[in-house]
Amino acid sequence: MRGCRFYKLLLFFCCLLFGVSTMAQQKLVNAPKIAPALLIKDLQTLHKVLHENHPSVYWYTPKDSMDLHFSRALASVKDSMSAWQFRNVVATYLANIKCGHTSVYFSPKLTKQYTRYRFPQFPLQLKVWKDSAVVIGNLYTKDSLLKRGTIVTGINQLPVSVLVDSMYRIISTDGNSINFKSQVLTNGFSSWYKARFGNQDSVYQISYIDSLGNKQTTQIAAYAPPKPKKDSLKTTTDTASKSKSIKPVTPKKWTLLIDSTSNTAFMNLSSFSGKGFKKFITKSFRNIKVAGVKNLVIDLRSNGGGEIKNSTLLTKYVSDHSFKIADSVFANNRGVRKIPFGSYLTVMGHAIAKLMISKKMDGGGYHLKRYETHYYQPFTKNHFDGNVYILQGGYTFSASTLFTSPLINQNNVTIIGEETGGGFYGNSAILIPTIKLPNSKLLFRLPLYRMVMDKTRPKGRGVVPDILVEPNSYAIKLGIDNKLEAVKKLIQQKN
Repeated sequence: MRGCRFYKLLLFFCCLLFGVSTMAQQKLVNAPKIAPALLIKDLQTLHKVLHENHPSVYWYTPKDSMDLHFSRALASVKDSMSAWQFRNVVATYLANIKCGHTSVYFSPKLTKQYTRYRFPQFPLQLKVWKDSAVVIGNLYTKDSLLKRGTIVTGINQLPVSVLVDSMYRIISTDGNSINFKSQVLTNGFSSWYKARFGNQDSVYQISYIDSLGNKQTTQIAAYAPPKPKKDSLKTTTDTASKSKSIKPVTPKKWTLLIDSTSNTAFMNLSSFSGKGFKKFITKSFRNIKVAGVKNLVIDLRSNGGGEIKNSTLLTKYVSDHSFKIADSVFANNRGVRKIPFGSYLTVMGHAIAKLMISKKMDGGGYHLKRYETHYYQPFTKNHFDGNVYILQGGYTFSASTLFTSPLINQNNVTIIGEETGGGFYGNSAILIPTIKLPNSKLLFRLPLYRMVMDKTRPKGRGVVPDILVEPNSYAIKLGIDNKLEAVKKLIQQKN
């Protein structure tokens, strides 16, 4: 319940900080519209840029099928649209590439513009997996029916499976695994619900399972922050102004906790990016060595990736053999082609980098040979030789799977959790410029290299864990981390 109150307060103060009161909110249907001819030009630009530069645009979906999806996108633009509506058209088209690094989002200017349409919003935060949805937060904190752990079976008479599938269609991921999409929805269900269905509803009909296991239906109002009282408006405004000068406390990206009782080190890494990573890892493994730790738990469930040099650094402390990054790292061409004029400056640095680091091969295409041929050696100093447990989930992505890749069949390594969102066979990344569509001003990410980690692996799935531990409503209701508990149980058994 405390988490729900915090979430509610956070949303309220965000409204104050951005100068958005309840009165200032508007319906998405009233957002500024863009003429269909201009939107069609944006789609044509997008199609050309992808065809010329994206190394994996036809990796999972054949060209004739992608052309069909493009035709459907064009056909869907029958009238003027807001940037919000058009984003769904672009996102649906991009999702067919099945590349988690290829996505569309608002520019900072558009984000600011659409702040006024943030509320009202769907009030429930849901944990989503497969065809299941469970309440993990409710902005109406006094609601006695839709509490944490409640299973939701439908919204507005549509089954959860139908709703989730509809939202999945505008989320990009690697290959055919849906775990990344599930976790993305969990991280921001209300936002994705609005992105897909708008905010026309003032009341939502919720189908759910009550505490006795019976199917029930109730209604819940769309949420908007309460309007500040007139006598407290000046005080809250002053408080908001002062809070701008206060630096927010950001959660640590990397933590290490050593439990001497279980002789276990718990390392949580939410990213492979950021200044100070090398220092943190070096110090951590030195402390682990000094403490004589026999078990190491590496939690990558919230790690969406980052820099390859950092994931490789960590692998060298754990791997018991030499390894390389990939069998193939490939680009279609040496530059970046068919880019809209407004994106030239953004792309220039990536184009120069691509020119400098790639080499044309006899078979065609441009390759990063170092990643394909260089073998990295494990560290000898402070190398960890005990039992390694890797926790992973749907949000484990990109560089996180590069870390895990050389360790998959290592005897002292056990992978626990769910299938990763990041590809087991490979992905498309390395250099990822941002391209602006000239008329809608939407931004999309364009990866320039295709990486195949191991060509002998099947294509289309994430890294499958050795021990599968899925979410369940009982654990969510009680606040139990069932994946972490499974690791602790394994360690106890070995001890």
